[in-house]
Amino acid sequence: MVIITLSVSLLEALIILPAHIAHSNAMKKGGKRFLINRFGDWFMDFLRDRLYAPSMRFFMANKFLAFSIPVALMIIGIGAIAGGLVRVTFFPSIASDRVQITLNMPQGTSEVITDSIISEIEAATWEVNDEFTARQHGNKQVVENTIRRIGPGTSTATLEINLLPGEERDFPSDDIANSIEEKVGPIYGIESIEYGSGSNFGGKPVSVSLTGNNISDLKGAKEMLVQKLSAMPQLKDISDNDPEGIKEVEIKLKDNAHLLGLTHSDIMSQVRSGFFGAPVQRFQRGRDEIRVWVRYDRGTRSSLKNLDDMWIVTPTQDRVPLSEIAYYDIERGDVAINHLDGKREIRVEANMKNRNESATDMLAGIRENVMPGILARYPTVTPLYEGQNREAGKLTSSVRFVLPAILFAIFALIAFTFRSYSQPLMLFIMVPFSLIGVAFGHWVHGFPINMLSWLGIIALIGIMVNDGLVLIEKFNSYLKEGLKFEDALYQAGRSRFRAIFLTSMTTIAGLAPLIFETSRQAQFLIPMAISIAYGIAVATLLTLYMLPLLLYINNSYRVTRKWLFTGVRPNREEIENAIIELEADKEEMADAQT
Repeated sequence: MVIITLSVSLLEALIILPAHIAHSNAMKKGGKRFLINRFGDWFMDFLRDRLYAPSMRFFMANKFLAFSIPVALMIIGIGAIAGGLVRVTFFPSIASDRVQITLNMPQGTSEVITDSIISEIEAATWEVNDEFTARQHGNKQVVENTIRRIGPGTSTATLEINLLPGEERDFPSDDIANSIEEKVGPIYGIESIEYGSGSNFGGKPVSVSLTGNNISDLKGAKEMLVQKLSAMPQLKDISDNDPEGIKEVEIKLKDNAHLLGLTHSDIMSQVRSGFFGAPVQRFQRGRDEIRVWVRYDRGTRSSLKNLDDMWIVTPTQDRVPLSEIAYYDIERGDVAINHLDGKREIRVEANMKNRNESATDMLAGIRENVMPGILARYPTVTPLYEGQNREAGKLTSSVRFVLPAILFAIFALIAFTFRSYSQPLMLFIMVPFSLIGVAFGHWVHGFPINMLSWLGIIALIGIMVNDGLVLIEKFNSYLKEGLKFEDALYQAGRSRFRAIFLTSMTTIAGLAPLIFETSRQAQFLIPMAISIAYGIAVATLLTLYMLPLLLYINNSYRVTRKWLFTGVRPNREEIENAIIELEADKEEMADAQT
């Protein structure tokens, strides 16, 4: 959409706009000028002649000070990011207008027990609603309704809580979800519970896959990791994909069973027939087929003690008690067996309690401070960092290839246009300094820098280059007109001030409504808008002040280099590509005339 819009605007600027300007009365002498036009001209002249021009001369006279200010601000911006003042995460976590509580009980839990617990959570939800409603503007009900469901299975339940729309609500859904969690408190005997209140792109913020072939080590590492994560106040909704299954009776043979000619399959078949039943007859009753099964009576099947006294028939038709040829253990089975890269896998995941905190820093802390102790105790276990970390790695790999190619294409296009490598290089040197505005903007609005912020920075590069091209083109034009080097720099900044300033301010004004939008749909784009708007604000100052300084430094370097290699110190103008190109054109014209 952006590409289409820019293509149409290019067509409009090259074909349609000149026709409009030709019929404009703006440049005609004696033409009527409205009050707003006179005010606009006065305001721009004031900014250019009273503020920008004197400050430009001051900084050109004090070049070290002019260069040290953006460098110092750049260091502060990087320090704010590295120190955690401006948080960094990869995928945005967007609050929702709904809270969904998912309850998982141990396998085999009856529906009555599951429903009673989820009903208690629902009652706590309405208590929290009363507390927030009392503080809500207009005393509107914060919770609009709740929907309670059991399933799939009798051991799983969900409570869907629909909230007042975010535009009308004074509290984020995270605060409501956390308050419900505090009101409910710890619930003993459950498998897991999750208080979800938003969207996690790319998976959970914290997701660690433990892989290996030693099942006992995997389960031990899982328990240790869950315990460590549960102790971290920044995390909530700790869960894993290895829940306990229903209780199972595992029958194991004694040595004398083999002496009697019995196999494990023989014994299990007879136990199953006795307790579950075996078909013995089928007969037709009208259209229906009736199957007759035979098994022990209800009293015999109601107690595991009767399993010991069960008689097993041997291949010789002798009968022996089960307790003499086998024993049994009662264990919980596996609900699911997961594999990753050919190895058994148990995945432990968690959500951030505060979605604006850095998931990247949290995962780095787990990798550096938690996992070494677990791996030292369970050396057969290998950790893999999944979820958002895995998706971030995929996207980073793609960007590493695409971004340099884009930057190289931009550089080559500018170098071809200006017939210079050094002037485009000066433009690209300014790009990292735009991080000053990006960091400041995210700090002001309390947003972490995420993937969408970096996409905004990529868009910002194009805008910065565009503003810089306007100034450099005018600078080269003034050199060709015969102005001295420093005068050409000064006049280029002064003459292009209005175009650069208005382009930047109109872009910022266009992004401002999006930055201050509160709807859920806008939350996806706000980090990108912050990067562009605040980055442009800083980029405008960089273009008007720092770019002339960089051009001056580049010129001084070229003068010194030629002086050292030739022994003749050239003046500043004659080594500029614009003058070299002008002299070459003059020689071609002279040769053509002769």
